[in-house]
Order: sequence, then C-alpha cells, then structure tokens
Amino acid sequence: MGSVWMLILGAYLIGSFPTGWLVVRLLTGQDVRRIGSGRTGGTNAMRAGGLAAGLLTGLGDLGKGILAVEWARMLFPGQPLAWAVAGILVVAGHNWPIWLGFRGGAGTAPNLGAAIALWPPVAAVLLPLVPLLAALTGYASMTSLILAFVVPGLFALRAVAFGGPWAEVLYGLGTLGLIVWALRPNFRRLREGTEPRLRFSGQPKASASSGLAEGKERSMTSA
Repeated sequence: MGSVWMLILGAYLIGSFPTGWLVVRLLTGQDVRRIGSGRTGGTNAMRAGGLAAGLLTGLGDLGKGILAVEWARMLFPGQPLAWAVAGILVVAGHNWPIWLGFRGGAGTAPNLGAAIALWPPVAAVLLPLVPLLAALTGYASMTSLILAFVVPGLFALRAVAFGGPWAEVLYGLGTLGLIVWALRPNFRRLREGTEPRLRFSGQPKASASSGLAEGKERSMTSA
C-alpha cells in the first residue's frame, strides 16, 4: 500500500514541478502567471521570456513525463497499468500544480514525455508533429488537442497490431480527458475568433503589467 501512495504522490509532485515559472523567473525576473494567459507551459513561457524560455520550459516539462513513468517502473516493475497511472498523474500535476495555486499548463509536453517513456518509438511520430501542427494550425491549443488525440490512437494501434498493453490506451484516453478539460477556455475563444495565434520570437513581448492587461483581453492559450 505504501508503494501505491509513493506512486500517486511522486507522479503528481513531479508533474507539479513549476518548470515554466522557474525558467521565466530566472531569465527575466518576472512571474509567468502575471503575463499573457497566466499559464506556466512552454507557449506562455515563450511569450513571457522569449524563444529560449519556451524551449527550456518545453524540454523540462517533457522530462517530467519521462521521469514520472520511470518512477513508476522502479516502484512497480513489469506492471504497465501502474506506469499508465503515473503518466496520467504527471499531466494532472502539471495542469493543477499544488505549488502554484493549482494553476499550471495544459499538459501537452508532459503528455508527450510520458508517452515516449511508455513506448519510445512514438517519439518518431510525436516530436515532428509538434512543429508541423503548430505551423499548419497556427494555434497552440489546436496543436495540443490534435496531439492529445494522436497519443491514444498510436497506443491503440500498438495494442491491436503488436500486442502492446491496453493500459497504454487507458493512459492516452486519461490524458486526452485532462487536456480537453484544461483547453475549454481556448475552445470558446476559437469559436469566438479571439484565440491568439502562435508567434515565435527570440524576445519576450510582454511585461508583467502589460501581461495582466493582455490576459483580461485575450484568450487563454494552451501550453
């Protein structure tokens, strides 16, 4: 029973690690929660601290997903269901981190990290899709949504064609639900035509004060 709680708390707390908040604070001295959407993922970190901040945040959040699954493997070797649960919990921790008042990102990067840890070959599909979808859709929220659907699809293909564990499909469906829930404000703004498009820049665009105003006027973007 103790190992179960170690799994649950460990995976959630790994997800709660405030990567974007720390990166932006170290690079700019600002609080990413007071800029743009107020989210802590790579998209808003890029808005707050420039392209380097966005990339560092994305990589750090990807690593959280990998670490959580490896933590579960250490506690429960040979039990894919436990690994899947850890993957779901790390995304939940990222989206609703205890350290930041339960205001985090939308879960895309830790979702990809956990998926790669569960089945490394999916990296060849998922990682190239990130810039491709971002370029084709122009929206971080749409990129996150499509990737969230792709993950369980890939695991279902593995289960049917190669006999992979169905626990991975459960993982993909669980994280899909968490990401869709987190993106609800974005869907509304997409319908209204007010969702901000992705902009890639080497320099931050907003200060803390202007970010607060922007956050009242513009939609929450995914991260």
